Amino acid sequence: MVQSKAASVDDFPEEVEPDRRPALDRLRAVCIDAFGADHERMAYGMPAYGDPKSPWIAFNSQKQYVALYAGQGAIERFGDRLVGASCGKGCIRWRKPEAMDFALIAEIVRYVKAHKASGCA
Repeated sequence: MVQSKAASVDDFPEEVEPDRRPALDRLRAVCIDAFGADHERMAYGMPAYGDPKSPWIAFNSQKQYVALYAGQGAIERFGDRLVGASCGKGCIRWRKPEAMDFALIAEIVRYVKAHKASGCA
């Protein structure tokens, strides 16, 4: 999936490969914990959090990756700790969901929220 057609974040898991759902459910829980469920919406075809007009963070299930769109600032700040991930322009990608470090991801999400730095723009 490149862009989801789900109408809501609750519908999003229906479009995701079953082997990735547990990781995406955990990723969603981390984002809700930081931002609250009232700041959750679908934007750019993926679950997104933060400002309704310009979300600060989002995630998606791509063809070969689970991707977290956290922004370049987060990548620069945490890049040396992103073992098992590859980074692109503002995104962090994991080929294997089991390689995702959710404690580190929670730090990244809190950093993005604290700095209001968009990874979705």
